[in-house]
Amino acid sequence: MKKLRVLALLDKDLVPPDSLKGYSEEEIFRWKTEYDVVSTLRASGHEVHPLGIADELRPIREAIENFKPHVVFNLLEEFQGEVTYDQNVASYLELTRVPYTGCNPRGLILARGKDLSKQLVMHHRIPVPNFAVFPRGRKVRRQQRLAFPLIVKSLTEDASFGIAQASVVHNDEKLAERIGYIHERIGTAAIVEQFIDGREIYVGVLGNERLRVLPVWELRFTEMPEGALHIATQRVKLDPKYQERRGIVTGPAKDLSPELAARIARYAKRICRTLSLDGYCRIDFRLAEDGTPYFIEANPNPEIAKSEEFAQAAKHDGISYRALLNRILALGISRAQAKAAKE
Repeated sequence: MKKLRVLALLDKDLVPPDSLKGYSEEEIFRWKTEYDVVSTLRASGHEVHPLGIADELRPIREAIENFKPHVVFNLLEEFQGEVTYDQNVASYLELTRVPYTGCNPRGLILARGKDLSKQLVMHHRIPVPNFAVFPRGRKVRRQQRLAFPLIVKSLTEDASFGIAQASVVHNDEKLAERIGYIHERIGTAAIVEQFIDGREIYVGVLGNERLRVLPVWELRFTEMPEGALHIATQRVKLDPKYQERRGIVTGPAKDLSPELAARIARYAKRICRTLSLDGYCRIDFRLAEDGTPYFIEANPNPEIAKSEEFAQAAKHDGISYRALLNRILALGISRAQAKAAKE
């Protein structure tokens, strides 16, 4: 790949230093993705300009005018403090006609709405847990089809924000209590869905029109206390010390028959096309004891630190980290070229 000028859009609080020297593991954990991406792209020979963004588009415009990037590597997960506003940045990049990495605005909108994405996926004959949305300010009335146990989540937040062992409830009293927690403490509507007792599996997908499904990856819990549920809570996702203490590891999903692995791959592709996802994404499933893979959510522009599941699954499939990032750049550029050719 030729050497490129790459504008890297980052959260303003996650702009990484040039070196890891002198930083603690806790500090590095916060911006490990940003550091891995910027340092690896530079090691590939690209000229990389990291830009921290908070709540204004003007710095992006000025950087595009002055730096004249060949491509923007979009690592923003929110804008103006709102997760659902990340599509606004992608929309702005569309208007500037500068190639950018990751998902397009339509895909971001469809995937971020967990209820809408489930409805669309269910329409395409993919198993989805029964679910319902409970808006803020309304009395909690459980529908008959929502049978316990149930899991309660934020409708819009990601990275398991607000999810804990207490999120799985077994009666109406605890259901109302947890929905109240989401409404008051997280500040969003709640989505309540049938809890699937099974395995937590992730499927990375790479591509625009032609999709490459990476090996099925699994989140495993090896040192959990007796009675604890094997679910991806906020601590499981974001607390390295808790991960080490509880033996939280990821790796290739074991003991999947070829038929089941192929079915999961087909589902992942169908979900990407249904939700207009491109670039790179991760599809999350719960694999029930009877072998049914239930769609949980789609994650456009997922975590791509070198040590995380997407990059590790790519490595397992023969794609080095450097090659993965360069492929993501190429996908952004080719999408822009294909769009320009149609105009």
